[in-house]
Amino acid sequence: MSEYWKVAGAVILPNVGGIMGGFITRKNIDPWYKKLNFPSYRPPNWIFAPMWTSIYSAMGYASYLVWRDCGSSFSGDAKWPLITYGTQLALNWAWTPIFFGNRNIKGGLIDITALTATASLCGVLFYRVNKVAGLLFIPYIAWLSFASMLNYSVYKLNPEDKEQKAVENTKQE
Repeated sequence: MSEYWKVAGAVILPNVGGIMGGFITRKNIDPWYKKLNFPSYRPPNWIFAPMWTSIYSAMGYASYLVWRDCGSSFSGDAKWPLITYGTQLALNWAWTPIFFGNRNIKGGLIDITALTATASLCGVLFYRVNKVAGLLFIPYIAWLSFASMLNYSVYKLNPEDKEQKAVENTKQE
């Protein structure tokens, strides 16, 4: 298989989860998300898709560089960086179903906190294998830090109404 196909596969993989998350997000924008209270610094909704597409593509390419530089293997020196990559990618993909799918702002905050820590570790581990791969994680970690702050602010601005939640849970049963 040519190197181009390997790069393409590595870049496409993280975007698959982003595309799937987009379906969940679109279903919950109106009316739930639009009714939330937001901080003044929240970017417009249209910015999220291009940001995540570029970030997913960069992290995918970074994973390819680590895999390639470790002898095209998932063992040896590549083992822990790629396990960490898979872990942070799973946490990344989980955020949308938690936050939007379950409409669970606090759960999203817990997930994104773990994600930011894991992605930061992944960036460090990638840097030890391939400096470019590690540096490609800097915009991702910066965006996650911003997204974490945004998630926290939405959580604080939208206190959970336990009575309303109990009514919703009763209706679902």
